[in-house]
Amino acid sequence: MAKKEVISMIDTFSEFKELKNIDRMTMISVLEDSFRNVIAKLFGSNDNYDVIINPDKGDLEIWRNRTIVEDDELEDENTQISLTAARKIDEDFEVGEDVTDEVFFEDFGRRAILNLRQTLTSKILELQKEGLYNRYKEKIGEIVSGEVYQIWKKEILLLDDEKEELLLPKTEQIPSDFFRKGEHVRAVVERVENKNNNPKIILSRTSPVLLERLLEIEVPEINDGLITIKNIARIPGERAKVAVESYDDRIDPVGACVGMKGSRIHGIVRELRNENIDIINYTPNMSLFIQRALSPAKITSVKLNEEEKRAEVLLRPEEVSLAIGKGGFNIKLASMLTGYTIDVYRDIDDFDEEDIYLDEFRDEIDGWVIDQLKKIGCVTAKNVLAADRDKLIQEADLEEDTVDEILNILRAEFDDESKS
Repeated sequence: MAKKEVISMIDTFSEFKELKNIDRMTMISVLEDSFRNVIAKLFGSNDNYDVIINPDKGDLEIWRNRTIVEDDELEDENTQISLTAARKIDEDFEVGEDVTDEVFFEDFGRRAILNLRQTLTSKILELQKEGLYNRYKEKIGEIVSGEVYQIWKKEILLLDDEKEELLLPKTEQIPSDFFRKGEHVRAVVERVENKNNNPKIILSRTSPVLLERLLEIEVPEINDGLITIKNIARIPGERAKVAVESYDDRIDPVGACVGMKGSRIHGIVRELRNENIDIINYTPNMSLFIQRALSPAKITSVKLNEEEKRAEVLLRPEEVSLAIGKGGFNIKLASMLTGYTIDVYRDIDDFDEEDIYLDEFRDEIDGWVIDQLKKIGCVTAKNVLAADRDKLIQEADLEEDTVDEILNILRAEFDDESKS
């Protein structure tokens, strides 16, 4: 019975090898280490044992090496054998020679077999965790697919094709993501953690890398290296801007990425929960690049401060809202894409001489508040007074009380002028 258990464990490990892609040499090494570990616990050392394993056939041989000593000098039966006992094996043996005989693991008793089972199981688990960590560490930045197994408040547990666990935290999900158990989800491997030999694979659907990989899948020219993705800026689930470049004048990088009637980009848009994706032709000319990044707004002029990485953009009044975009997404993404802080200003042909630039109110209004107003194109007092109150609150990201205080200060300025 005991022998069958030992062989059964070898067979089980052989099956594990096929499932987990453990190479033959590693498998034999783990088996041998497990047997040696148990022998060392039984006898204090395994140095005088040879363990020979053939996992393909389920064969196991254990050979013990002992030194022949005089009968009255026998001290350790594990490493020594008496001359009388040795000559029962071969009558020509002499003191000082080595005797090698086969021993059978099942003869060590049931406790040894249980110990072996525990040791082998522990080593298998360690191998599995190590293999999982190494496999996914190489996949960082790649798209993987998993089936939704469990949905929690802060994260979703997915299972890959080999039933390994993957985690998709709430913070790495697109805000409009909604998944059901059993549904397949695509995401990129964001990072792999390995605390206390307990690997955790963290996925992301908000990373710009996901959009990059999806474009590589959908656009052969990117995968072939004919088109290069220079940079990506994303506000997940809302909008994204992608700067692309081609070194072949015959290839239109924007057209290639969008595809005929949007055929290539539509699938990506659906995957990203209808995220609006702008494909932009990259140029090293930063002024032109900023103009393209602020599309669909039409820019009058751009003034760069390269040291501070700031750009002052002048637009016609009707273009300001387009440049800023819904929720300020357009200007925010343009800044992310270009690496420049972009300030938007209205281009006013006929400046009202009675109007006053906001900078002149810095003794009454905080400088950061003025900067917020200028970002949405309100450069003068009359620009602010002409703007909708709710627009000032939402687009300039100001508190209601702050906006009301600003309006009162500016109205008072013009009231005082009219009285005088």
